Amino acid sequence: MGIFGGGPAAYPPMSPPALPPAPEPVPSMADPAVREARDEQKKRAAAMAGYASTIATGGLGLTAPASTTATRGKTVLGG
Repeated sequence: MGIFGGGPAAYPPMSPPALPPAPEPVPSMADPAVREARDEQKKRAAAMAGYASTIATGGLGLTAPASTTATRGKTVLGG
């Protein structure tokens, strides 16, 4: 026994921590599910490409006058 009443028998031996489960294998590009997902993503991207150039307004249309040079007067380039 030691000075404080304990000793080597007072503490059980430490066990190593449990290992996390092994990660799932990464699917390869040849996997049919991967090919289908890639093709579906390409279709979505192609369908959304046309929306980028669309000028969208609200339900009331344009509420501010158009900003043209005729209403502002002539300007100096870069000024």
